[in-house]
Parts: sequence; C-alpha cells; structure tokens
Amino acid sequence: MKHFLRMLIQVCLYFYCKFLWRCLKFVMRKLTGRCELQRICYNTKPGASRTMKIETSLRDSKSKLLQTSVSVHPDAIEKTIDDIMELKKINPDINPQLGISLQACLLQIVGYRNLIADVEKLRRESYDSDNPQHEEMLLKLWKFLKPNTPLESRISKQWCEIGFQGDDPKTDFRGMGLLGLYNLQYFAERDAAAAQQVLSDSLHPKCSKFSKAEWEKKRMDKAIGYSFAIVGINITDLAYNLLVSGALKTHFYNIAPEAPTLSHFQQTFCYLMHEFHKFWIEGNLFIVDHCPPYKSLSEFHSIPRHEFGIGFPREISKQVLVREKKV
Repeated sequence: MKHFLRMLIQVCLYFYCKFLWRCLKFVMRKLTGRCELQRICYNTKPGASRTMKIETSLRDSKSKLLQTSVSVHPDAIEKTIDDIMELKKINPDINPQLGISLQACLLQIVGYRNLIADVEKLRRESYDSDNPQHEEMLLKLWKFLKPNTPLESRISKQWCEIGFQGDDPKTDFRGMGLLGLYNLQYFAERDAAAAQQVLSDSLHPKCSKFSKAEWEKKRMDKAIGYSFAIVGINITDLAYNLLVSGALKTHFYNIAPEAPTLSHFQQTFCYLMHEFHKFWIEGNLFIVDHCPPYKSLSEFHSIPRHEFGIGFPREISKQVLVREKKV
C-alpha cells in the first residue's frame, strides 16, 4: 500500500510540474513575444548547452512535428526547419538567424542518433576470418603496433605479444564485434607512436616508466602488466556505453559543429586509452591472468567526471574493469 501511494504521489507530481511548466512557457511567450526555441537560440551560446536545450524542448513539446524532428533523415532537416518556423508563425525574413541556429542543432541531434546506429552496426558484425577486409585490418593492426617484427603466420602465439589471449584474435572480438578491431586499428594507425609506447608499457612497465628503486619502493612485481588488445576491447565497450547512454552528447555537441561521425567516436576511444594507461601507471593497478579473483582497474570509476572532460559517468566507467577471461 505504501509503495502504491508513493508511486501515485510521484505521478501526480509529474503531471503537476508538467502543467506548471506549460503555464510558465505560455507566460514567457506572452511577455517576450518569442517561443521557447527562439528564447533558447537567442539567449544561449552555440554548443552543447544550446543543442541539449533545443533537444529537450523538441522532445517535450506537445506538437508531433517537433517531437519527430529529432529523428528525421539528415536530408529532411532543412524542410523540417521550414515546417517548424511555419508552425510557430515565425517569419524567416525577420528572424533569419533562427533557422540557421535550429539547423545546426538538428544536425548534431540527428547526427548523434545516426552515429549510435553506425556504431551498433559495427558492434553487431562478427569478425569473419573468411572476409579479406577483416583479415587485412587485423594484419594491419599487427604492422602498426609491431612494425619491425614480422608476423610468422596468421595463427600464431605472437598475437599474445600485442595483448590477445590466444593464437587467433578472432575469438577475442566476440564481445564487441568489428567495433573493437576498428578502434584498435584507428589508435594504432592514427596515433602510432603513442600506441606503440602504450603497448611497450603494458609489456614492460618496469623498464619504461619507473626506476628499479621506485618499483621496489612501490612493492610492485616486475611482471606487472596488462593485455593491450583485451583492454582496448573493454575500453571500446566503455566508449560504446557512454555513447548509447547519451553521456558523450556534451562532448560531441561541443567539438562537432555539425553531425558527429565515427571518427569522433574513435578519437574518444583513443583519449580513453590514454586516460586508462595514465591511470594505470599512476595508480599502481595491475591485472593477473592466472587465477581469480582478479586485481584489476577497480579504482578507475572513482575518477571525478570533470577530469575526463567528456562527462565521464561513474556508474558506466565501472565497466572498464578488465575481464580478460570474459571477452
């Protein structure tokens, strides 16, 4: 009974607040002579703040046209803006900047939705060893990470040197599909020097970052390291969840003047790889792969969100815990 009453009160409060909000919008419209979309565009600077306010306004509108405008095809955005201006009885000749501002916001909003679809498609596509394109990407990953070391054969224990679990990496991509491979290759190709350094640190952290005295002071085992590729796949999972949850909207709406693309997502992945590696180096974290329970990145989620600059949500960042046995 108490639970029912609590839910009833919450429902009543929701509709009460919604009613008050609509009354406030009506009053503001009468006082300023501008609709909510106009007030947002004129009073808020371009960027994430404006776009997210526009998105909320469109979604919460009682107009079907405004509600569906956030999911139109990119080619239909211009016509949608014209329809909105007509619905709101706004003269585009008197308010030319409004149409431009709304179009920029809708490009970002629709682009974010389309980016989720593109990323999801890659995530659902399984690695196929019979697909020449997939095989070529995998071999390129090796070349970018180990340019001076030839791969002896496609099925080889050498794959463990870049952080895969066995002699055939295709089994490690089951969790995130081709998306994991796309991200790893992007990182290795576009930021080759950094990727090779991160790989080297993951294999030989004692030699690369700390003196012998420092490591002895920290009481760290010389074999401490982590599996580069497996961590990359788990970071891909983290980036994917950040994207789908909407946590990356602020970041993408600020850096992408129009529609965010797959390259923006991959750049975010590279950033997360750098941040993870930095946190691992500074935080005395390590992973053991011989027996549970694993000592892993359990403190990574406690980093304050503002330090990542992309609205890093703590509840999602917990998913970066490296599950080497579960990929």
